[in-house]
Amino acid sequence: MAAATRKVAVVGVSLSDCGRVDEATPYTLHAQAARRALADAGLDRVVVDGFASAGTGVLAPVEVAEYLGLRPTWVDSTSVGGATWEVMAAHAADAIAAGHARAVLLVYGSTARADVRAGRRTGNLSFGTRGPLQFEVPYGHTLIAKYAMAARRHMIEHGTTIEQLAEVAVQARANAALNPDAMFRAPITVDDVLDGPVIADPFTKLHCCIRSDGGAAVLLAAEDVVRDCRTAPVWILGTGEHVSHAAMSEWPDFTRSPAAVSGRLAFERAGVRPSEIDFAQIYDAFTYMTLVTLEDLGFCAKGEGGDFVGKGRLRVEGGQLPVNTDGGGLSAQHPGMRGLFLLVEAVRQLRGEAGARQVRGADGGLPRLGVASGTGGWFCSSGTMVLGR
Repeated sequence: MAAATRKVAVVGVSLSDCGRVDEATPYTLHAQAARRALADAGLDRVVVDGFASAGTGVLAPVEVAEYLGLRPTWVDSTSVGGATWEVMAAHAADAIAAGHARAVLLVYGSTARADVRAGRRTGNLSFGTRGPLQFEVPYGHTLIAKYAMAARRHMIEHGTTIEQLAEVAVQARANAALNPDAMFRAPITVDDVLDGPVIADPFTKLHCCIRSDGGAAVLLAAEDVVRDCRTAPVWILGTGEHVSHAAMSEWPDFTRSPAAVSGRLAFERAGVRPSEIDFAQIYDAFTYMTLVTLEDLGFCAKGEGGDFVGKGRLRVEGGQLPVNTDGGGLSAQHPGMRGLFLLVEAVRQLRGEAGARQVRGADGGLPRLGVASGTGGWFCSSGTMVLGR
């Protein structure tokens, strides 16, 4: 974040209907999430003078703003994959701090699952064949293959086991079991993960995120707006962003994600250390993403992620660092660019609104600090945000 003249808080968060939503359009889910976020904050839409969205329409976010009846004077359409929302939120916080906006609404909605089910689209194997991707796609280097190859590199270099990666999925499902809104809640075991069909070696089906429908919205506001809100503010303390590569041949180290840079920047700007963080919301399209991001954010040393996740540390119940407390993209919902869902869950945890999955400190009190870290593309981009009460 740039040097702030005003403090910035998250004052409203929400999800649209999620999971299996066959009758809605992406615009419907945008509108649901936006209305619910404003209601959560106790504010009218007239207060919103900034708007950010990506992923829908030809002129996103112009089309979505029109659909919502908004005429913003500050706008952002940054699109860097799953990290989009953490990066957008950082840009919005900078704009608010500088006085360019008072309240910025970030909204996302997708019917990724329903569209495939209805035959309106097929499952994506790649992002296209133009630009630098033209040198990879002809050889069958699909999106999931990129993640799988990176995971295999980590296994070779650091001795990470497939059982340790499977533990990420098992613990995500354990957290999802506490979330009544999660799409999949039935417990799974390491054997369940290992026995599934292979999608891209070493990943089986349960190493991969689910496909769902859903939307989310987050409302950021200047400190002078906070007093008009019905919710307790969750302050944005520090942010960082980084892009690493587009072509896999330009990625210097498959075992190091761009979160190593975005995380360092976010913690430095927030003035806190990873050891002070009470929970983490991490983009988890695949189990390896959680493991390597934990390393790169500094929760454990490089190469120690397998041991770290293998000891139950990610669970809400009994975990030392609860991660993806709603069940994450592996079990709760994953309608595409899921980064905004990380911010919604982080805010709910800090407010004490997470119900049975609520993280508690050793004294039984609410968490004080949380981090949300989104990843885009195939570890091409990262946005990290530290939030606190």
